[in-house]
Amino acid sequence: MKQQEVYQPISCNFYDHLEATATMRKRVIIHYLSTTGKETSTLAKIKDLYVKEKVEYMVLDNGLTIRLDHILDVDGEQLAAYC
Repeated sequence: MKQQEVYQPISCNFYDHLEATATMRKRVIIHYLSTTGKETSTLAKIKDLYVKEKVEYMVLDNGLTIRLDHILDVDGEQLAAYC
């Protein structure tokens, strides 16, 4: 069995940015690392943010669920800039 990657909590300020984006219900370009570690992107609305087993996720209107620590940027706002 593959060992799970340890979750790295994201900045509270970036989380607030994600919540605000979800509230506005606008489509945004999200760059993130896929489960295979490949950089990829999608255009979608953030439907929900939730925590499961101490890992934070976001659900998009296109059906994708992304771990928050796998996000690179949302509409140009880079996660690394908030750390």
